[in-house]
Amino acid sequence: MIVTERVTGTSRWLTARPWIGTAARLGLAAVWLVAGASKIGDLAASGRAVNAYQVFPYDLAVVIGAALPFVELALGVLLLIGLATRLVAGVSAVLLVVFIAGIASAWARGLSIDCGCFGSGGDLAAGQDPTYGTEILRDLAFLVLAGFLLAWPRTPFSVDAATGRAPLEDSEEETQ
Repeated sequence: MIVTERVTGTSRWLTARPWIGTAARLGLAAVWLVAGASKIGDLAASGRAVNAYQVFPYDLAVVIGAALPFVELALGVLLLIGLATRLVAGVSAVLLVVFIAGIASAWARGLSIDCGCFGSGGDLAAGQDPTYGTEILRDLAFLVLAGFLLAWPRTPFSVDAATGRAPLEDSEEETQ
């Protein structure tokens, strides 16, 4: 009985995992596409948002702010089509950790800024309160999606799966 339950549970996981991965891949793709698209129309505002963190010299912050929407859009497109999923998930994870660290740093230093994650950011107007806690929790949730894709990058309806580029996990090799 216990063996049957374990096999059934493993079978359910192996059946569900690719679909959970597809949802994670498409969800993270949507995040990057929305974030990049919301900034692409005003690269100067994106630069000001990065500068508001007071981590980089102004000129470097402007360059980072101008490049960031293009990086986010590229990550989103690659995840949408499912190309180099594990690599893109890794880059996403690193970028999300940097974002979380930046928000935590702004919070710790008492800055009153909008993160600029989904559009214009920068200094908040008088009377507005930052929402650092919810921004960090949101980015941690996105980090979980990236972590899932790092562990299990092969998903249906992806270029990786169609070309056999994503490696099969050990448990998948055993069942085939």
